[in-house]
Amino acid sequence: MTVTAGFPRELLTRPSAERLAYFRAYTVAHPLLAEAKEKLMAAISESEPNSLVFVFGPTGVGKTTLRLKAEQVISNELRSGLEQDRGRIPVVGVEAIAPESGRFCWSDHFRRLLVTMNEPLLDCKRDAETLYVRPTSTFGAKSTTAEYRHAVEQALRFRRPAAVMIDEAQHLSKMASGRRLLDQLDVVKSIANQTRIVHVLFGTYDLLSFRNLNGQLSRRSLDVHFPRYRAESASERQVFVNVLGSFANHMPLPEQPDLAGEWEFLYERSIGCVGILKEWLTRALHSVLRRGGNMIVRKDLEAHALSVMQCEKILSETAEGESRAAEPAEARSALQVRLGLRTGAAHRTGDVNKPAIPRNTRRPGMRRPQRDRIGVAV
Repeated sequence: MTVTAGFPRELLTRPSAERLAYFRAYTVAHPLLAEAKEKLMAAISESEPNSLVFVFGPTGVGKTTLRLKAEQVISNELRSGLEQDRGRIPVVGVEAIAPESGRFCWSDHFRRLLVTMNEPLLDCKRDAETLYVRPTSTFGAKSTTAEYRHAVEQALRFRRPAAVMIDEAQHLSKMASGRRLLDQLDVVKSIANQTRIVHVLFGTYDLLSFRNLNGQLSRRSLDVHFPRYRAESASERQVFVNVLGSFANHMPLPEQPDLAGEWEFLYERSIGCVGILKEWLTRALHSVLRRGGNMIVRKDLEAHALSVMQCEKILSETAEGESRAAEPAEARSALQVRLGLRTGAAHRTGDVNKPAIPRNTRRPGMRRPQRDRIGVAV
């Protein structure tokens, strides 16, 4: 990863709010982000149109940035076609809102989708069954979830986006008592079926609860893992240091901070997640700009860092999620045994590459085949 030249120097003469906005909008195209973006774009373009794509990773790794980058790429790829077809939109992006009551509200989610698509006459839709036009005063807060869902499906059919992207999709798991998790995901799957549009679900490792709920879902879903940088890997550690250098170059301050020299502390309080790091540096920059400072120093970083307890909690959840996302080494061997490609004995001993030895099929009391001596010994 190459470090760019830095921010436009004329920013130093601009107001603090404009300088802060510049840094907030700046993103680093680091390798893990680029790799996740390529996997996501391939999943959207190469999979069946009614597929589900799960994008998961630790909190603060940059999944929202990944979604925005993907939306930008799709918009650029479809630009020429969109100019000819003004009714089409490139992509629909919405955030699944955490419910206040502990139960995910589908009607609110559908309404947000309609607003995102700039659906006209939102308060004057046709009833799905009778095609009766409801008065404005009765369609809205009193409308049923089914009516909102029908409106979403119709809008998606006419607007034909390349994908529907749902951020913070782990909130879909919030359900009423007795409602199965599979029922929640069946709603998304059914809409994807009806509209023939890929649905992408972004979320934390909690999203892993949705994977492999049944065989049909496993067949139609694809996974994109967006991991953090690991300090135990020398190459990933170097990339993290390069990311720090890029952020330092784009901080609109008279003096460039030595973030690379503080890499261990910066890694410790971000656990290798670039999103957490960026939010942290933005808070520190805001503080320096408010007091008219010229450079971020260690004291500024310490004042705005996450606490040790916060990092411990994030790391514990991340480590558990990474373990769930990884495919155990023995998983393939177990699958081969269940398919009859290997024997259980070979699986238990770990020697799965040797051909299986035929089992003894002789009944008790049967002699081994051998030559008997004849005649009398002299």
